[in-house]
Order: sequence, then C-alpha cells, then structure tokens
Amino acid sequence: MNSPSSPNNSAAPASASAQPKATSFFEFWPTWLMYLPVLFQWLALAVRHRSLTLPLIANPIIPLSGMVGGSKHELMNCALGHCKAAILPWLYWEVRDEPAAQQAKACIQRSAKKGIHLPFVCKPDIGCRGSGVKLIHTLAQLEAVISVYPKGAGLLCQQLASYEPEVGVFYVRHPQASKGYIASLTFKTTPTVVGDGVKTLEQLVSDDPRAALLLELYRERNQARWQHVLNEGERHRLLFSASHCRGAIFTDAREHITPALTEALNRIMDDLPDFYYGRLDVKFSTVERLREGLDLEIVEINGASSESIQIWDKSARLRDAIKALLWQYSTLFKLGAYQRKQGVKPPGLLALIRAWRKERALTRNYPVTD
Repeated sequence: MNSPSSPNNSAAPASASAQPKATSFFEFWPTWLMYLPVLFQWLALAVRHRSLTLPLIANPIIPLSGMVGGSKHELMNCALGHCKAAILPWLYWEVRDEPAAQQAKACIQRSAKKGIHLPFVCKPDIGCRGSGVKLIHTLAQLEAVISVYPKGAGLLCQQLASYEPEVGVFYVRHPQASKGYIASLTFKTTPTVVGDGVKTLEQLVSDDPRAALLLELYRERNQARWQHVLNEGERHRLLFSASHCRGAIFTDAREHITPALTEALNRIMDDLPDFYYGRLDVKFSTVERLREGLDLEIVEINGASSESIQIWDKSARLRDAIKALLWQYSTLFKLGAYQRKQGVKPPGLLALIRAWRKERALTRNYPVTD
C-alpha cells in the first residue's frame, strides 16, 4: 500500500530511509494545527492589502472563489469546448418534497438520457474533502441516498471514469498571462488489502502499517465485511473516494509534469473563463499517457480551498508542506488584488460565514462516504 512564484522548484521530498515509513510524522495532524501558519500569514496579508476577504475574488467565475459553499454543477456548467468535453458526464438533481423512491426512479431515467447508467457516482453538489460520495449500483441505493438529503439540497450523478488511476492537478494562471502552469501533481490511490483465506478484513487492515493507523475510519466504511474472511488472493478496496481525510494515499508526482501535459491542461482550462486557481481531480489511463497529456477525464474542479496535495506524501517534509500552503494563500491574495483593480469588489466576511454555515449544515445530512 525555489522560484518565489511557484512551488515546483522547491526541495524534493526527503529520500526514503532503509525502513520505509508508513506516514510522515505530521500527515494526520489536526487541520487547525497545519493551517496555523496560514492563519497568521492571512492576517498579515489582510493588513497589507487592506482586505480580509481579498482571496475570495481570485476566481471571479465562482462565488467566494470556491473557498467554501461552492456549487459543483454551477462551475461545471461554465465549462466550454475542451473543458466541457474533458469533464465526465453528470446530472444535477435537486431533492424535492416527494417520496425518495419516486425521485430515485426519475433521477435514473434522466441520467440514462444523458448516457449515464448504473453503476454511477453520486455526490453532493455542495461539499468538500470527499464528503458524501457514494458508488451507486442499484435503484434502492440511490433511494437511500436521496432520503437523507434535505429538501432543496443538490446532488450530482456522474458517469464512472474509464480508468482507475487518479491524479490531483493543481493549476494556476495569472489573468494577464496567456498560459498557466501546473503547480502540483499528486497520485491519489485508494488502499487495498489482499486476502489469505485465513484472516478477517479487520485483521488484514490491522496488519498493514499505514491502514492500522486509520482502523476506525476503515471500519466505518467496511462494516458489512469487517469480520468477513477474504479468500486467498481476493482484493478488497477499503474506500471508493480518493480523499486523503477518508484514508486515501497521496504520492508526489511532480516529476511527471511535462510540457505536453501542461499544454493539454492549458487547452482545457482556456475553456473555463475567469478560473485562475484550483485543483482538478483527473482520471488517466497510464503514467505514459498522462505525461503526454492524453486520456484525461476530469472528475471534479475545485477552487480556492484546494490544497497542493503532494504535502501528504509520506516522504514529505514539514518545512516544504508549510511552504506550499503559505505559497497557496499568498497567490490567492495576489490574484485577488489584481481582480480588485479590475473593479471586482471583495465580499463581506458575513458572506463567508453564511456559506460556511450552509455547507456545514448540509454536510451533517450526507451519507457515509464509500
């Protein structure tokens, strides 16, 4: 299982020791602790720029720049040309005051008309860090998901990707630049255990140096098979959504950034107007084709709250991780400052608080992520 404008040239992760590490020592620190330096930097930059909310206009295409409470379907609806073609087909469904069974049936029928057939992915329209993502195989499963969403909440039904491998591509472009660049590239892997015909799933997870650290997390997502003995050679994926906070494994892949891949990303992102900063979650066929910028299927596009997720590589150094986070928010302030000069007005702090409360309230209703 060193340019001031970009983190690409920062020091590479420390080489592995003779005893391979399961995680970096800070990988599962509380979020508030990792982001404490960012908070101090944010306050300092806010004083310098005379605005506490300047980063919230870095991406004018998205409310609050995609920092919190952003709608996935509203952003993807803005995609044109190459960008629209690269995004996996999806359907937006707003939960109504009707029986969940009736809604599930209608949702599947509408999805089929767009070429989206079971099994497909179902996820919240508003949410982050993989919350509420489910792999739907049956009408009953979709009914169960819809039944827990409050009236008016939105969800997306999205076609399964053609490929299993996934990569997070952090993309940045200054509005005055003709082309952008890939600031971070990270492989996202869902952990898998292999049966031996003797041990239960719980025992197999407990025997894995990394997975054992997240035992409770994996138990929650694998309750139905937790005490089941896997056949010899049987592979079991512990989760579906490749989110780090859900237990996925991230590996720094910046060595695979090539001119061809950068050109392909620029061609795609040129067709998403007024988007300058964020991360694309992308499925790909092989590393070779990825380096060539081919066979790219976009699962999702994330805005200002995105991370340069190579910081969660087990070999990453804390100094480099903090440096990457500080670079991110410094970049957001620079982009926001430019947009303000163009006449875009930063929102009030109250707008951010309202969006955060709305997302938090919705997230409480989402089903357990696969």
